[in-house]
This record gives sequence, C-alpha cells and structure tokens, in this order.
Amino acid sequence: MSFASLGLTPALLRAVRALGYHAPTAVQSAALPPILAGSDVLALAQTGSGKTAAFALPLLQRLVASPPRPGPRALVLAPTRELAAQTAELLRELAATLLHRPKVALAFGGVSINPQLMALRGGCDVMVATPGRLLDLLDHNGLQLSGVQCLVLDEADRLLSQGFADELQRVLALLPARRQSLLFSATFPPAVQALAAQLVHDPVHITVEEGPPQITQRAIQLDRAQRLPALRQLLRDAAWPRALVFVASRYTAELVSDKLFAHGIKAGVLHGELSQGARRDVLDALKAGRVEVLVATDVAARGLHIDALDAVVNYELPRSAADYVHRIGRTGRAGAPGTAVSFICADSAENAESHFRLIEKRQGQRVPRERLAGFEPTAVATDAQAAGGIKSTTRKSKKDKLREAAARAGGAGDGH
Repeated sequence: MSFASLGLTPALLRAVRALGYHAPTAVQSAALPPILAGSDVLALAQTGSGKTAAFALPLLQRLVASPPRPGPRALVLAPTRELAAQTAELLRELAATLLHRPKVALAFGGVSINPQLMALRGGCDVMVATPGRLLDLLDHNGLQLSGVQCLVLDEADRLLSQGFADELQRVLALLPARRQSLLFSATFPPAVQALAAQLVHDPVHITVEEGPPQITQRAIQLDRAQRLPALRQLLRDAAWPRALVFVASRYTAELVSDKLFAHGIKAGVLHGELSQGARRDVLDALKAGRVEVLVATDVAARGLHIDALDAVVNYELPRSAADYVHRIGRTGRAGAPGTAVSFICADSAENAESHFRLIEKRQGQRVPRERLAGFEPTAVATDAQAAGGIKSTTRKSKKDKLREAAARAGGAGDGH
C-alpha cells in the first residue's frame, strides 16, 4: 500500500517523501482513511509504529480543506513536554510544503508562559499542549476552544489516568460537543477503557499487532547495594553507544548519573524538575553522541524518540506493567533490535520479584532470570514470597496528593 492510495493530497505526498517516509506503516494504513472521512478513532499500536504521523497527516489535510475560523480548529493533548514538542515539530515539518500552511502552536509548562501567549496573538490552527499549560493559557484568555473541530489524545491512556483526570475534564467541558475525537496509545489498561469510550462516538477501533518488537528482555537478580557497580560493569561490557537508564526519582537520577560520570562514563540526567532548556540540551547531547547514558525518570518513558537507542535499563522497576511497556519501547523501534534489562532485587522493600512477575503476566512473556558474575545476590525471593506483596500500581500521583491536601485545608478553613 502507498500513501497515494490512502487519499493524501499531492502536497502532503511531497511532504512524506521529503521526510523519508517510503510507505505507510500498518497503523497509518488503518487510521488515515477513517480520519479523513471524519470518523472518531480509537487506535492501539505499539511504540515506534508511526502513530503520530497516523493522525498528523489526515489532520493537516482536513484543516486545509475546511474553511478557516477563529481559534484553534484542532487540539492535540500530550502528557509530557517532550512528546508535545516532538508532535508539534512533525506537524510543522509536514505543513511546510502546503500552500495554505496551518499555524501550529506549542505550549507546555516548566517555561515562562509569556512567549506562548505572545505566539497566540495572531491565532493558530493547531494547538499542541500539555493539559496543565493549556488551562493556564485559557485562564489568561490566550485562546478559546469553541472552534475546535478535532481533539487528539496522544498517549491517551496516560491522559485518562488519575494524574490528569481533573485537568482533562476541565478541558473537555470547554470543547464543542460535536467534534472528531482521535485517541492513540500503545496501551489501554482496563481501568481507562471505559473513560475512553465516553469520549468517542461510534469510533473506528484500530488494533495493530505487528508482531513483538525486536527487544531482547533480560532480568538480572542482584542485591540493591550491587546495582550501581553492576550497572557500570553492564555498560562497559555491552558498550552500547546509547543507553537509557530508568529510575524512580529525581534524587536517584542525579545520584546515578553523577556516579557514572565520576567513573568515566559520559552520563546525563533527565527529570521533570529540570528546565526545558536543560532537558532539550541533554537530549541533543545524547542524540549527538556527547552523552552515552541518559539516566531518567518516567518523564522519558512516553513519546520520547531517540534514533538507534541500543538499550533500556530498569535500574528501578516501574510502578505498572503499562509503564514497563512504554519504558522498554524506547528501544527496538520501527523493527530495529534493542535490549531491555531489569534489575530484580530480592532485598528491596517493594518485593521486586513479585512485581516483575505481575509485569510478565501482563505482557504474556516470561523473562529468564540471570546473574552477573561477581554480583551474585545474597538472597533470592522464594516462590511463596514472590507470589505476595505486589507493590500497588495505583499509587496516588503528586498532583492528586496536592489536590487532596488543598481540599482538606479548604475544608478546615470553612469549619468542616
């Protein structure tokens, strides 16, 4: 199948050729026709399958074909700054060849809102934003959503989760009831499927199973205290040109990065408390080869595209099976081979063995346990221990905790 057979205009066909797209991926072939026809779409496809272009191409074509109106006509929501920035960049690149080029605006938190407000003074056709910053712009009267004809939720499962629930509901209340809704994600856990169904009307369901990505998964048993020296040994033995190491907190990210750097490994750090400029700089350094290992929190787990990322290491396990899928999906993209390594610590307070067994169950794959020479664990969980004590995968987010604290404070002030 070719892009021309999917109904793209000559201008967009030139755009895809300029970007090196030779043929549509499976999700693009399935999604373009119904989106061009105006249908709602709920699409499930693995990471690296081309989901962003699957909605970006038909979205631009429909914008060019429809009469202009005030305010954004399309709204794309993303859960992270990096994903929002990458989506806006692709939309702008695809729009560059169009005669009537739609204006793409980008907004996310962590930077001053003033330049983003200035950029919206002339209006825009497509608004790409994280939910919190979009609400900030609305509070500053920077834009209105009454003219939105199409809503896109990129990484929809994350946007429908608890952490974004309140913000998303506020945004949805401001949108026209009659609109096209497109939901794209690599995972749709049961907990969010009912919420997703409420946002779409008679949707076209797309599930693309292209076979498992070419990711070799490894699970290494060791003690918690052995993780840092074991990581150094693993990185030196494997000699991956680019690797992404996931940890659970900002503190651990900076600690591990500093320790690796002190031992001669070119390491950088990425977490949500860095400025946007610092985040952009370290990603550029990784892509350019000035950084070999990026130590990151889950801010890097979704939407982040790094060409030829050789390996992902779970220094600390993610909170949920869905997060695991997104983490390891940073490697092995678009058919390329990759490696995903997880450290399993029997002496961890979270009962890592039982938690990893839940991850294995959810992905339907057993990963053989192994040990690194010189880093054999002093204890390994028994089957009975591994069967219990699974760490909760529904912990409240920082945002939810802050909201509850504010509500309690407000209640106390009212005498409740």
